[in-house]
Amino acid sequence: QVQLVESGGGLVQAGESLRLSCAASGTIVSITAMGWYRRAPGKQRELVTIITSGGSTEYAESVKGRFAISRDTAKNVIYLQMNSLKPEDTAVYYCNADIIRVGEYRESTYWGQGTQVTVSS
Repeated sequence: QVQLVESGGGLVQAGESLRLSCAASGTIVSITAMGWYRRAPGKQRELVTIITSGGSTEYAESVKGRFAISRDTAKNVIYLQMNSLKPEDTAVYYCNADIIRVGEYRESTYWGQGTQVTVSS
């Protein structure tokens, strides 16, 4: 069993910062990549950022220069530092991970339960 547990969401004003965390736990052999997606009201879920096992990162254009993903590999934790938040960043943020479990040979994709981020103008 694998669990992804997010924390750190909340309500902030435009221009402020938040940091999200996501911890993966369970029978994990390796994590290929971890990242964050978000779903804004009335919109489809979109990629925010990912970080691979090799440390490569990718960001959505809308968050480049404002958001930063980092990881603690030893703890299977990733962080999303969100600066200069805008009202359009309001969404439910979901942690995502591609994980190979004990006894398996292919990665599977796992999702967290989501954490609400609300940015007021």
